[in-house]
Amino acid sequence: MSERIYILTIGGHDPSGGAGITSDIKTFEAHGLYGLSVCTAITVQNDKNFKQCTWTPVETILAQIEILFERFEINTVKIGIVASWHVLLVILKKLSMLNPHVKVVLDPILKATAGFNFHPGEEQITLNLIWKLCYIITPNYYEIQHLYPDKDIDETLEHISSFTNIYLKGGHRKDKKGWDELYHSGIVMVNLPPTVAEVSEKHGSGCVLSSALAANIALNFMLEDACKFAKDFTEQFLNSHLSLLGIHTKITKP
Repeated sequence: MSERIYILTIGGHDPSGGAGITSDIKTFEAHGLYGLSVCTAITVQNDKNFKQCTWTPVETILAQIEILFERFEINTVKIGIVASWHVLLVILKKLSMLNPHVKVVLDPILKATAGFNFHPGEEQITLNLIWKLCYIITPNYYEIQHLYPDKDIDETLEHISSFTNIYLKGGHRKDKKGWDELYHSGIVMVNLPPTVAEVSEKHGSGCVLSSALAANIALNFMLEDACKFAKDFTEQFLNSHLSLLGIHTKITKP
């Protein structure tokens, strides 16, 4: 790569390195990008247990963002856990102000695998403002069911896709496990079936998919191609090791 491409992750710190900003940085590096990071939370967890989360004050988050944008050209940002939808909206408005053309990949994490709830009882009306400031969001089936409790999945997908693109992760599906779907241009759907018969469960796999997608967007791939490449990378990650902690193998550019 002749010119270095910078990409930013905004999310939590996982001491095990399996999820959050440390995992995102590994994914960015595997794609040949230089990863920058802003910490929104310090978690107490390993690859099996989640015990505690201490949120970073929003003023500190914004200060971290500002100093990075002063120094680096950042056109793609991946966002993971934040304390609330309100804080997320503040972050998104700051990013849009610093770079009106920034592409945000939002992984709307509602809870940790161990059951810790990150967004209890939020105002749903705020979500429409959030979607407008994102390029694409990457919920899983659990999350898409809980974003709008008064809507079913199809209604929720139609509603959100009128504001932004959706990569719906299929790891939690019961009917077609591993089948992902891309919704864009309103409610146009692209199916992304699994390419391997079985995968090994991994801590932080959702973070890897979202950060791989952000990386491919930063590399200027068309959205459908970026989604396909991200899924391929994630499947390789899932089968990279028998433990819950995977390996971010450097890829060869398509």
